[in-house]
Amino acid sequence: MTTHDLTTRRVSYDSTTLDDGTSSDPFELFDTWLGEAVTAQDRGASFEAAAMTLATARPMPDGTWQPQTRVVLLKKWDEDGFVLFTNYDSDKAHAVDANPRACLHFHWTEMFRQVRIDGTVSRTSREVSEEYFASRPRGSQIAAWASRQSESVGSRTELETEYQRMEQRFAGSDVPCPPDWGGLLVRPERMEFWQGRASRLHDRIVFTRTEAAWDITRLCP
Repeated sequence: MTTHDLTTRRVSYDSTTLDDGTSSDPFELFDTWLGEAVTAQDRGASFEAAAMTLATARPMPDGTWQPQTRVVLLKKWDEDGFVLFTNYDSDKAHAVDANPRACLHFHWTEMFRQVRIDGTVSRTSREVSEEYFASRPRGSQIAAWASRQSESVGSRTELETEYQRMEQRFAGSDVPCPPDWGGLLVRPERMEFWQGRASRLHDRIVFTRTEAAWDITRLCP
């Protein structure tokens, strides 16, 4: 078996600082960083500013837990938490039904920045789900009806045939939000901001939720 050695690869993270006392509110800092990521993307950066890794853990028959990750898109957020949308019969939805805790991870590579969010998960209201679904492009709405997310499908042709069937079903009318489709809200309990720095002396600032506010800690890189 061939061993592939990457030990000599080096990238210098010469970037801005994340100073002590930058913010006492993690949502304020996240708003700033996400805004700068959106601006960077609009100017040609190769990342998707709203992309985030969602990590969950599902129970296994032997009593252990299997971590799972996938990249999804942040669609809305406020001080209640961070919202993504999915089919409630998907792997991710079943995982949080069994274990309503998750981790979100943003990685804006060209800015040498990461944000990790640990928290609890709940479903959004039907009203929130329907409001967002109504704003989606029609093709995406039809795809939500055509795709039994995470279930096996015989072929690409079979999937496209089902999409065409849904197009015909909803021809000339609005596409309603499927009953098994909606939002997941991740309410943060811990938010870590990571800023790459030279010589691997990265900045790591952690906000941990308390009953009164947020505790702020700097971690060694």
